[in-house]
This record gives sequence, structure tokens and C-alpha cells, in this order.
Amino acid sequence: MNSLDFEYVNDKIQNFSSVSERLLKINVHTAYSIIRHCLFVPKFTYVLRCSHLWKHPSLLLKLDSLIEDTLSSVLNIRFEERSWTQATLPIRHGGLGIRKISSVSLPAFLSSVHSAQNLIDSILTPSLGAIEAAHCTEARNVWSLTCGNTDPPSNPCSQRQWDEPLCRLVRNSLVDTSTGTADRARLLATAEWESGLWLQALPSPSIGTLIDNSTFRLAACLRLETITNVPHRCRCGAMVDSYGHHGLSCGRSAGRIPRHASINDVIRRAFVSVKVPAILEPVGSARDDGKRPDGMTLVPWKLGRPLVWDATCVDTLAPSHLPGTSSCAGRAASAAEDLKRRKYATLGSSYIFEAFGVETLGPWGPSARRLYKYLGSRLIDATGDQRAGQYFAQRISIAIQRGNAASLLGTLTIGSDLGDVFYLL
Repeated sequence: MNSLDFEYVNDKIQNFSSVSERLLKINVHTAYSIIRHCLFVPKFTYVLRCSHLWKHPSLLLKLDSLIEDTLSSVLNIRFEERSWTQATLPIRHGGLGIRKISSVSLPAFLSSVHSAQNLIDSILTPSLGAIEAAHCTEARNVWSLTCGNTDPPSNPCSQRQWDEPLCRLVRNSLVDTSTGTADRARLLATAEWESGLWLQALPSPSIGTLIDNSTFRLAACLRLETITNVPHRCRCGAMVDSYGHHGLSCGRSAGRIPRHASINDVIRRAFVSVKVPAILEPVGSARDDGKRPDGMTLVPWKLGRPLVWDATCVDTLAPSHLPGTSSCAGRAASAAEDLKRRKYATLGSSYIFEAFGVETLGPWGPSARRLYKYLGSRLIDATGDQRAGQYFAQRISIAIQRGNAASLLGTLTIGSDLGDVFYLL
């Protein structure tokens, strides 16, 4: 890179800095979406693919520092080394999807030069013989050295295939160096597909998917295990540490009932959308103890029988669940679904029963996934929109995060000033 290239990058840094300051004046969810889809890496992709910027760590460090400062200001989060490393992973690996320039620069360059190789050959080979793009071999050697024994991608033109082994390496390192069972359970849970759906939702107030500032910040803190509040005493009498996890499993949790109601309402409306009328807490399908399931379809769902469902949300980080969730993601949700099936075994063969088990950090149980898969395909057929099923799943994920935020805030004693305890402003 010559002096003009360095000047161009520095100009970009100045532009990013000026734009970043404006993000503090808008909704946090909206600001996050702008950062993820419109700033930094999306704006810099052409430069990363067309230059060997990966060979200039000083410039990469300046860009990465700017991204960290911007995200920290927008989310009001104080990043530590581990939390920042996780935040810059793709959502599918448990991060926030805000990538570091230094992480993307090498895969972007490698995929670009391989994509252009056929064009280079057609132009230069007839007269000059086979010529490889500049710095291509060096870039491949750096990638191979970083990834160890990993084979090069089957499609070298795919940036994701070059990037995926690097992401897995970082995520596995975080899991292997986890500080305890709770940290490991959190990392395993956040890497599940369902856990990051709320981050992919369109921030639209008109369709109810815009997440308010407090909820989004607290959800990000739980995902990354960053400090959410100062230690205080819960209304139940227990002490709440700086991460606020007690609120998720507290017996007096303020978010449990609203979260449960929201999840069931999303499921009911999904049935209605596929022309299957459904009601909540149906009369006439009670258990032996008089308790009713959460919902039931009013017309046959399958095999001439109506479908009855019961939803539950359990805490991933509850001490009783950690032995399972620290070894396998979604274990608590799966166990909760088994418990629901035993409780409603007396319903008999007149109904099809499905438990819908989810966890506070996002994972779903097998029964919930099965119902989502079938209901999602019906939503696609009914609406003609291939993303209809994903929208349904995003609403479930948002309902979980809103319930989590209410649970954390609910640990405060009545009349307390939230600003004295939670870092919300």
C-alpha cells in the first residue's frame, strides 16, 4: 500500500468517527443494525478484498479500536478482553455479528484473489504464462499457519469458507478457557441458532420488533456476560451480583409471567396466520389437578386431532440446570419438555400434545424445534414469504429477551431508582 492508500484509510476512519457519534442519538437496536449492516466492515469490504490490508496491523488496530469504542458507547457496555472477543464473532458463533476489520481482512482478500484468478489467467496467461495474484501465496500461508491442520476451503472463492475455520478457532478457545460451568453453559447456549434470532430482527416499531434501549442493552450483557448492575439485594432477600443472573431464576421473577404470556400469544397468532383458529388456556382439556395447557387449536391439526401445546421457559444458568447446560446446549429446555409431557400424559389420545420448551439464553428444546419447523412451513405456504418462518422464530426470541430484561429489573425493591443500580443511560 502506498501513501495514497494510507491516506484513504485514514479518511475512512475520520468518516466513521463522525458518523459513530450520531448513533448515540437514536434507538440502540436501530444503531446496532446500522453498525452491523452499513458501517465499518460492510463499508470497508471493497478495500479489504482489493488490497492486502491484512499486512498492516497498525491500521487494522485503529479501525478495530474505533469499532470497539463505538459499540461500547452505543450499548453502554464496558468490554473486557473475553467479552469483546465474543462480541466480534458472527451471531451463529455466539457473538453480536459486529466483526473486527482484522478478522475479516484475510478471508476477504483470499476469496477475492481466487475469484479473480480466472480473469487474470485469461488476460495474462497467453503472453506471460501462469501468474498468480500478488500476495496470494503469502496470504494462504498465513491462513494455514493460523488454522493449523485445517484443509483449504472446497470453494476458495467463498469468503465465508475462509472465515469459518478462523471463527471456530476463536469460539473453541473461549469455550476451552471458560472460567466455570456457568461461563461454559453461556457460551454453548449463545452459539445455538435460536439464541441470536433477536439480533437478526428488523428494528421496526410498526410490526412490534423494535427492542427498547434497556432491553437490548441487558440482552447484550447477558449474551456476553458483561456487568449489568451494581450488586444489590433482591426483593426475595437474595444478593444479586454484578451480572444480574439471579433475576432469571428468582422465584419472584417479574418477567416470568409476561414472558410466558408473550410466547404463547406469538404461537397462537402463528396458528391463526395459517388459518388454524386457536385459543389460550382451553376449557375441557385440564389435567387431573385442574391445570390447563397453554393453548389448543380449534380445528384438527393432524390425524383428525387438535393440537394442544404448553410453553415453558427455564433458566440456562440456574444452579440446578448447570450440570446439563454446561455439557450440552439446550439440555434444560429438553428436560423441561420431558417434564411437560409427563404432566399432560393424562390428556389421552384425543389430542396431539407438543411441549414448547425454551431457555433464557435462547436455545429451544427438540419439541419446540419440531413444532416450529412444521408451523414455519405452513406459514411460508400461507404467506408466500420464504422468511415467514424465521419471522415467527424472531418474535419468540424477542419475547424471551424482553422477559429476561423485566426479570433483571424486577430484582429491585419497589420504589428504587433504576438509574442507581442498572447502567441503562
